[in-house]
Amino acid sequence: LADRPGVPPSPVVPAAILFDLANGGDKAWGEDPPYRELGRRACAGAGPDFDLGTAGAGYGAAAGGLKGGTGSASLLSADGAVGALVCVNSWGSVTAPDGRTFWAAPFEIDGEFGGLPLDGLRAGPGQWGPSKAPPPAGARQNTTIACVATDVALTPAQARRLAVMAQDGLARAIRPVHAPFDGDVVFALSTARRPLVGGDAALARLGALAADTLARAVARGVFEATAWPDAPPGEGPPAWRDRR
Repeated sequence: LADRPGVPPSPVVPAAILFDLANGGDKAWGEDPPYRELGRRACAGAGPDFDLGTAGAGYGAAAGGLKGGTGSASLLSADGAVGALVCVNSWGSVTAPDGRTFWAAPFEIDGEFGGLPLDGLRAGPGQWGPSKAPPPAGARQNTTIACVATDVALTPAQARRLAVMAQDGLARAIRPVHAPFDGDVVFALSTARRPLVGGDAALARLGALAADTLARAVARGVFEATAWPDAPPGEGPPAWRDRR
């Protein structure tokens, strides 16, 4: 908001969560829940390197019938850099009915999520792969939350368009997606380190690349995920890498 003497700034911060309060454990926090301190630790630990898979906000996630997780991917182009960060907790499946081939396989770069041939990338009507069972009516227990970023300076309207186009990356990597059981969202941001050169045509190319990059990030999050280390045998969704 506008800077006024003596008036503290009031930041408007968009936010989204992966709900995991029903995952067991002692939740008797009283009047001092741990989230404030967890948020401070997350900010203090932010940096260019971070773990993928069963880590961070994706630790307790499940992607369809597989272990979900935190994924990331990036791409450099003549128009600018694009990066994506996602936590995959989807109702739909990230793999074809064979249970191994990622829907995002056509966009894979350098075998980043297994390098499997595209032979298994096929499905008939209603064949979605290992998705979750439908939850109770009205329940939204599934969420895929993503952020796409670029180093190109964007106006608020252009950033919104980048997010709109990047949202298609979820449709390329998860099937079905945006179901009544999902609460998916994609945020967009810019470091504004370089100008947008080429107007709407360049923005369109960046949006298309953002969608491809987000699809790759979804697959990487599941590819890198491992089973919960403290889960009893047979409990929790299986990890992709454990299915043969």
